[in-house]
Amino acid sequence: MQKITKQLLIAILLIVFVVAIAVSTWWLWSFYHNNLRGIGPAVNPPSRDITQLIDKREAPLNLPAGFSVGIFAKDLGDPRVIVTDPNDVMVVSVPARGQVIALPDNTGSGVAERQVVLIQGLNNPHGLAFRCVINKCRLYVAEENALSYYDYDPIALKATNRHKLTDLPAGGRHVTRSLLFLPAPNDSQLLVAIGSDCNVCNEQDPLRAKIMVIGADGGELKEYAKGLRNSVFQAINPATKQVWITEMGRDYLGDDLPPDEINILAQGSNYGWPICYGKNVHDTDFDKNTYFRNPCMEPFETPSYINIPAHSAPLGLAFITGNAWPKDYANGLFVAYHGSWNRSVPTGYKVVRYKLGPKGEYQGAEDFISGWLQADNTALGRPAGLLTKPNGELFISDDKAGVIYRVYPTK
Repeated sequence: MQKITKQLLIAILLIVFVVAIAVSTWWLWSFYHNNLRGIGPAVNPPSRDITQLIDKREAPLNLPAGFSVGIFAKDLGDPRVIVTDPNDVMVVSVPARGQVIALPDNTGSGVAERQVVLIQGLNNPHGLAFRCVINKCRLYVAEENALSYYDYDPIALKATNRHKLTDLPAGGRHVTRSLLFLPAPNDSQLLVAIGSDCNVCNEQDPLRAKIMVIGADGGELKEYAKGLRNSVFQAINPATKQVWITEMGRDYLGDDLPPDEINILAQGSNYGWPICYGKNVHDTDFDKNTYFRNPCMEPFETPSYINIPAHSAPLGLAFITGNAWPKDYANGLFVAYHGSWNRSVPTGYKVVRYKLGPKGEYQGAEDFISGWLQADNTALGRPAGLLTKPNGELFISDDKAGVIYRVYPTK
């Protein structure tokens, strides 16, 4: 009897083991199928060298009539934020290399003459900002764990004498720290965007999932706006002097939820994360509390200004200025869709043009550049940072292909 009992116990344990393996396998397959089936374009190396395709005029990228694209700089690693110094020299952050580099084009050829390493040995540098007062310039750099400025010489292209302003929280799910000086008369105040520690959670770090603000000379890092899961890029609308930001929604709610967002930043506002998304829609998958009030409503939570298709991963945004652009581009906005990973069918991998009225009124959107995502679901690159110029040029950093593109008018 004891022998039979042991054999029965072994059989039961074996059945439990097999069932557990089957359930685990099914769960892993289901999770992959629903969330990661389209991850390939984001994580695999570029399927082809886009610089060679463009040089050979094989036209992998689709642009509107009247525009062409060329390579301004290549072999950059993972270029992200693009700014210009007081002499209009392009300066770019390269997080994986720990560098900030300058890309002079003194002859106006449309191609960078060389790469000048301004700063190196940094910890995931991302955000950049210049501030020049009475012929003295500072280059502000946001690393993953610190905010500093350097004395900047625009003639010699040198950044020296690091001045650390404050520590920033390191690690976590989102490690980019982005910078933007507020418009006048508050242009001595520097915005610092810090993403959440998680995908969706009740954030414990008081500096995360927020945009903070600090004085140009330092001081206390204060909360400016909250409820922002990961607002990686910011830009000032020249027509309204408002700060516009892109915002990445959470993952694992399927292909079409939640929307990514464009928001207009207002001091003291709460943009809803982790309990609200989009147009003040309640995230009931995460938050079950509805006892006291609708948890997503104005004036307590601020809805998105524009919804973007889920998992597009909006990064850089840049407003159109100057008279060299076509007339119907006036007041417009470009946004770089870095591209999805948490989606069964990939989306994004393009630059989108937003049509806006003179006061920023949303009038529609259309693809401006596409083609990075190929028909076989491989990717030639991923657009990240944007910079527009009044002469009709658009510069795009690509942190997958390691290049900066120059888009320019042909007529």
